[in-house]
Amino acid sequence: MELFFQHLINGISLGFLYALSALGFVMIFKASSILNFAHGELLAIGAFLFLVLSSWAGLPIILSFIVTLVGSFMLGFIIERLFLRPMIGEALIHVIMLTLGISYMFKGLLLFIFGGDIYDFPRFLPKTLSLKWEMVDIPSVYVATFILGITFLVLFGLFFKYSSQGIYMRSVANNQTAALSLGVHVRRVFALSWAIAGLVAAMSGIVLGIINGINVHALSAVGLKVFPVVILGGLDSIGGAILGGLIIGVLETMTGGYISTSLREIIPFIVLILILMVRPYGLFGLVEIERV
Repeated sequence: MELFFQHLINGISLGFLYALSALGFVMIFKASSILNFAHGELLAIGAFLFLVLSSWAGLPIILSFIVTLVGSFMLGFIIERLFLRPMIGEALIHVIMLTLGISYMFKGLLLFIFGGDIYDFPRFLPKTLSLKWEMVDIPSVYVATFILGITFLVLFGLFFKYSSQGIYMRSVANNQTAALSLGVHVRRVFALSWAIAGLVAAMSGIVLGIINGINVHALSAVGLKVFPVVILGGLDSIGGAILGGLIIGVLETMTGGYISTSLREIIPFIVLILILMVRPYGLFGLVEIERV
């Protein structure tokens, strides 16, 4: 029973990480109906930027974390302004393929600069942050993941519900044409959605780097796991992304702990296939009905 609770806690912590990462993906989709195939590379860029600042430049950890989040936030703005905004009015498939091209471009640049080696962050999480309950040990990194996940999910919930920009983003997600007619700056909303996606991706990349080390290929592959999460929860549902992340995280951990570590890597995509066959709009996604 202790082993079960150990896997469950680890899975919930990993699930919060997936949920945060999926949040940025869902925001981009809700605002512009774009599937962002460069999401994994945004995770990797955030992780490597934090590595450079904290390990190589020797900046304090808190300052490195803040600068990384700000830099990733600005990178999202730059991507939208340079690559996505000129594509407004083009066919959706062209824009989606553009994000795939951005993905390979960023991955190639990261491999050119850092290579395919595995890097480690300096150890900065205090051991006192770890918890122990009878035979169940909760490492400090999972406690930190849980705290960060809860904190940022609450902050984003408050942002969407009470801030003017959050309300604008919700209005654009519901109906772009109506939001535009009411004076909402839709292009600004698009840019903000990419900026926030860059921020949460960087934060997820940092935590994943603490858990497994930093590797370009591994972090890029994690971006693909966002697809099962958002498909399970519903592409246009933020609450669904959170629940989907938790489900996928727990399933991964349980599969790796009780069946096979190799099968653990493919269980999210098995879930993806099943949910597409049974309920393609996800647990909380909206079914589009067209009237002729």
